Amino acid sequence: MSDILIVDDERDIRELISDILEDEGFATRLAGNSDDAMAAVNAEAPALMILDIWLKDSKMDGIDILKSVKRDNPDVPVVIISGHGNVEIAVAAIKQGAYDFIEKPFNIDQLMVVIRRAMETSRLRRENVSLKRKDGSPSEMVGNSTAFKTLVSQLDKVTKSNGRVMLTGPAGAGKEVAARYIHANSNRASAPFVTVNCAGVAPERMEEVLFGRETPERGIEQGLLEQGHGGVVYFDEVADMPLGTQSKILRVLVDQQFTRVGGNDKVRVDLRVISSTNKDLEVEIAADTFREELYHRLNVVPIAVPSLSERREDIPLLAAHFIEKFNSGQGLPLREITDDAQALMQTMLWPGNVRQLKNLVERVLILGEDSSPIEARELPGEEDHSEEEGRVVLSGAMASLPLREAREAFEREYLLTQINRFGGNISRTANFVGMERSALHRKLKSLGVVTSAKSGTRVAHVDDEE
Repeated sequence: MSDILIVDDERDIRELISDILEDEGFATRLAGNSDDAMAAVNAEAPALMILDIWLKDSKMDGIDILKSVKRDNPDVPVVIISGHGNVEIAVAAIKQGAYDFIEKPFNIDQLMVVIRRAMETSRLRRENVSLKRKDGSPSEMVGNSTAFKTLVSQLDKVTKSNGRVMLTGPAGAGKEVAARYIHANSNRASAPFVTVNCAGVAPERMEEVLFGRETPERGIEQGLLEQGHGGVVYFDEVADMPLGTQSKILRVLVDQQFTRVGGNDKVRVDLRVISSTNKDLEVEIAADTFREELYHRLNVVPIAVPSLSERREDIPLLAAHFIEKFNSGQGLPLREITDDAQALMQTMLWPGNVRQLKNLVERVLILGEDSSPIEARELPGEEDHSEEEGRVVLSGAMASLPLREAREAFEREYLLTQINRFGGNISRTANFVGMERSALHRKLKSLGVVTSAKSGTRVAHVDDEE
C-alpha cells in the first residue's frame, strides 16, 4: 500500500498523470479498464486511487469500481475524475465514499493538492486508529498462580490459529484482557480488535451496529464487522445477543460476508471471532434464548477464565500492577502495600473479581494523602474494627453458638481462607499458621476440609459428605 493506481481508458491521460506523479516522487500503476483495475487492487491495495467515471469497453463503470474498492478496502482514498461531470454524478461518487471529484480538463496543481490532502487524511486516519488500539484495554496478563499459568498456557496455544475461542467466566474476571492477549500475540496483531458489547446495544439497533447501513442521504456507514476486517471481532457477553441477530451472525461465520442494512451489495470480510459469556450457554439453549448451531460454531476452543477467588495468590501482584498503572496514567501516588494489607486483600470476598480489585486500588490511591504504604485499615471491613484493636467482631450466627462449635466454625473458615490464599499449598499454609504439616492435615480432616483441583489450582472446601 505505497503507490497510486491510475484508472482511465484514455492512455494519454493516465500516462500524463503518471509522469507528473513520478516527478513528484510517487510510484504509480496504470489500468485502462475495469478488469485491469480490479486485478491491480486485488493484487495489492494502493495508497490512493485516481479513477475515471466512464471506462470504455469495461464491465464496470467508475461508480461500480468505487463501491467495490470501498467495500473491501475502505482505507484507500479514491479521487474521481470525469470529462462528463455534473452535480448528480459528483454527489453519487461522494456518497459512495470518494474523497473528491475533479472534472476534466483539470488543473494539474489542483489535482496535486487534492492527492496530497487525500493521502494525508488517509495517513492521519490510520494513525488515529492505531493510537486508539494502543489506548484500548490492556492485553498484559499479570499473575503467577497455577490457575493463571494454566490460563496463559491455553491462550498461547490458540494465538497463532484462526480458531474461534469461547471464553467463559464470571463478570470482571478478565475475559476481554484474555481476548486482547490472543489478538496481541497473533498474526493479526497489527489489524483491528473490535469489541461488540452484546448487552449494551439495543436489540433494534444491533444489526445496524454490526453490519452497517446504506441510505440515500448518508451513503455507506460501516458497521463493526466491516471495521474489524482483517482482524479480530470480540463478542462480549454473547448470550445477550438478540435471537434474530444470532441467525445472521451464524450466516456470517459460514460465508464470511453480509449485506448492510438498506443495501444490496455483499460485503466480504476476513474475521477471527472470539466470544465470551458469564452464563451457561447450554442452559440458554434449553430456554430457547440461544441458537444451538451458533453455540457450536463459536465454541470451537472453550477456555475458562478463573475468578479472582481461584487465584488469590495473584492479588498482591495485580494490586501492585494497578498501582503502577494509576501512577503512570493518572499521577496517583506510587504506594507499596504492607504485608497485613496484602493478607487482608487475599482473604476478602471478590464478587466483582479483578475489576473490583482494580476499582478498590484506585479508590485507596485517590483517598490516600501521601505515598506511605497502604495499610489494612484503609481497606473495606477494617474501619469497623479500628477503635478497639485486638477484638474480633462476631456475627450474630457465630455469637449464638456454644464455645466448642464456635471454635470449630472459626477454625474451619480460617483455614479455608488461608489455604485458598496460598493456592491450595498446604506447606505454605502450615508455615503461615504456625502448625506442623502433619498436624494441619489432621486438623483439616477433623474439620471436614478437603482440597480439589479447579481451574488448574487446588481449592479448599468443606467435604460435602461430611
